[in-house]
Amino acid sequence: MNGDGLLVAVDSRVHRIPAQVKIVALFVFVLAVVSTPAHAFWAFGLYAGMLVAAVFVARLPGLVVSRRLAVETPFIVFALVLPFVATGPQIDVLGLELSQSGVLGAWNVLAKGTLGVVAAILLSATTAPRDLLAGLERLRLPSTLVAILSFMIRYLSVVSDDLQRMRIARESRGYTGGRAGHLKAVAGGVGALFVRSFERGERVHLAMRSRGYTGRMPTLSDQGATSAQWLEGLTISLAAVLVAVAVRVSGL
Repeated sequence: MNGDGLLVAVDSRVHRIPAQVKIVALFVFVLAVVSTPAHAFWAFGLYAGMLVAAVFVARLPGLVVSRRLAVETPFIVFALVLPFVATGPQIDVLGLELSQSGVLGAWNVLAKGTLGVVAAILLSATTAPRDLLAGLERLRLPSTLVAILSFMIRYLSVVSDDLQRMRIARESRGYTGGRAGHLKAVAGGVGALFVRSFERGERVHLAMRSRGYTGRMPTLSDQGATSAQWLEGLTISLAAVLVAVAVRVSGL
């Protein structure tokens, strides 16, 4: 299956953990982070330390992780603006009058958002798309959704190649429409690409039906996870839950 661009192909203990275990671990970890109050700064430091340890064990290059963090840019911009637009008591920070609730809200967005994104990067970099789909199947995700995700991953590169070929064809014909004209051409190309993809989908569906497709995809994997693998995969997530519970109980 195509679409392995996010996978960092190295051998590590994290890579060998079954996908369904890592999916549950991600969900539990994010739930623990989100439930932690923003003022518990020490807890977020522990969460960050756990993720750094997991990235180290997974043997992921720091440059790869930092580059993929760029997906968080819109949230960073929102967090930087929040102290200036939020209402409530004002505090002085380096000569700037900022909203106290806005500063805390910005920290809340940045801390929880960054931790969640890094955890998702860890999952995507250590799990092949096919294994991820098999893990979702093992977790009893509806088969229709698994099939949709499977086709999306399989044909994402096909659609991307079509878009690239359209761009090359446009430029090879000497297109010089400027920035505004380029956006107009791209918008028209996307419309044509949608129609082409829709027609390809119909042809693929007819081909599958002619080969006996009954609406249910074959099982991707029957391999389960052992108790030891569940314990190993959930170690960090359970530790994060303990930290979140400790914050709630102590009120710190």
